[in-house]
Amino acid sequence: MALFLPEFDLQRLNTLAIPARAQFYVAVTSSEEVLEALSFAAERQLPVLPLGGGSNIVLAGDYPGLVMHIKLHGIELVDEDETSVWVRAAAGENWHKFVQHCLVMGCYGLENLSLIPGSVGAAPIQNIGAYGVEVKDRVTELSAIDIRSGLPVTFTAESCNFAYRDSVFKHSAQDRYIITSVTFKLDRAANLVLEYPSLRQRLQLAAPKNSDIADVTPITPEQVAAAVIAVRQEKLPNPVDTPNAGSFFKNPIVDAAQFARLRKRFADIIAYPQADGTVKLAAGWLIDRAGWRGYRDGDVVVHAEQALVITNPGRGAGANVLALADKITQSVQERYGVRLELEPRVYPEMGSV
Repeated sequence: MALFLPEFDLQRLNTLAIPARAQFYVAVTSSEEVLEALSFAAERQLPVLPLGGGSNIVLAGDYPGLVMHIKLHGIELVDEDETSVWVRAAAGENWHKFVQHCLVMGCYGLENLSLIPGSVGAAPIQNIGAYGVEVKDRVTELSAIDIRSGLPVTFTAESCNFAYRDSVFKHSAQDRYIITSVTFKLDRAANLVLEYPSLRQRLQLAAPKNSDIADVTPITPEQVAAAVIAVRQEKLPNPVDTPNAGSFFKNPIVDAAQFARLRKRFADIIAYPQADGTVKLAAGWLIDRAGWRGYRDGDVVVHAEQALVITNPGRGAGANVLALADKITQSVQERYGVRLELEPRVYPEMGSV
């Protein structure tokens, strides 16, 4: 039976360490407890906030509803053929541990997504991505429970409407479903993605001097995962030591004409051409060159090594984090004519309380 706790402290459950409380809190470990929690919320007409690792949220204040902490666990091999395996993971599984488990199983394709904080259930909502790989490339379906009806629902990869750091769960399906498990199609053999310079440079460190990666012993998925972990540890602060939510802004996408104008003014701008003709800009570069790297505003600091990350070492209020983010957004808009969007979601949403 689920245990419902009133006025629950959420500070240790969000990686920004923002002090906030939930009107009610419950940890769920089974689908039956999810349904029990939904019934509890419906009887009291409470909104429901599913919480995984707490790594992609900004608590703007106390949450006026039920925070449902997803602690569903389990990993299973559900199908296989000569080249692929299908692995289902419960939504409460830690994402990084799941990726490492897949490597041990000899199931490949997620190695570039190593060390991303959060849970398996949150991964498709955000369509997490890193170093040339997005989770949409591997999700085949996910199971969920409809918050309104309590009925089980299955989403195919197509019905998730994946896009850059986006999915249907940020739009028409937002706040309507509790994701309970996700199924991934992985490879039996390595099919490595090594396009990012920082990743290639890290892998090159293990090669003989003046030797190209292609000339030495083939790189393994395990080595790619280790390289990704090393690069992320160098660039990004550990939330345990320095509270943060990882990348705070999405990399903005502009059309070719706007990029041409920007490149005339800023010849060294970092950008990545997209298949549809648009260009993805490096938000961290924009913020850095606008002068924000290392900036401190009370409890909140822009990380000195990666300007894309806002940290909260003073463990201050969410309003302080959002105020600094707003200053950065306005500054980048004025300097480059580019509007940054937040990557984490804000709870409760402004004006909803």
